Amino acid sequence: MRAAVAGLRDADFAQPSGCTGWLVRDLVCHLVIDAQDVLITLVTPAETEPTRDAVSYWDVAAAPPTGDDPLDALTVRLAAAYQEPWLLKFHLDDLGSAAGRAAELADPDRRIGTRGEVLTTGDYLSAYVLEWTLHHLDLIARLPDAAEPPAEGLARSRAMLEEIAGAAFPASFSDTDALLVGTGRRTPTEAEQAELGALNGKLPLYLGCSPE
Repeated sequence: MRAAVAGLRDADFAQPSGCTGWLVRDLVCHLVIDAQDVLITLVTPAETEPTRDAVSYWDVAAAPPTGDDPLDALTVRLAAAYQEPWLLKFHLDDLGSAAGRAAELADPDRRIGTRGEVLTTGDYLSAYVLEWTLHHLDLIARLPDAAEPPAEGLARSRAMLEEIAGAAFPASFSDTDALLVGTGRRTPTEAEQAELGALNGKLPLYLGCSPE
């Protein structure tokens, strides 16, 4: 994802992202904040038993976010303050690469705390595979020439989303389509709705930013 952002043109930052109300620059700024959160959490040890895992980490909302959240508004203002796209690219690469190195060095069985919950490091980082795969899809939603998420991340994210949904997507769905349809980022076609069957009543699953 860092490579995808690094390859964006300046004009791309002013394009809409896959998150309603967010431009690409706003989403990239959110990714900077995510990288900070990862670094903070990885050095926040916990002594108690885990309260969540990679799947139960996610709370499914009944409706998409309204955009009224103060942190969402702060993200938009902070993104605008960068002014030059290269500054956002630099900050994401700087913090993102640091978060990646910290993740590689971390003990996957170590317990860490975040948002009042305790997870193993491995589960926490697995949850972020889903987070960042979805946001990678948001990043390139209006940018057809941008690099796509890696196949391994798409497959793992689909598997986690199926666990959250409690059912598998039809085999005819690609991993990307399962993620986009499953989280409301794309409306299923009539043929897809027919294939989804009982899943129709469970979708979409709102896990993060408001999908467009």
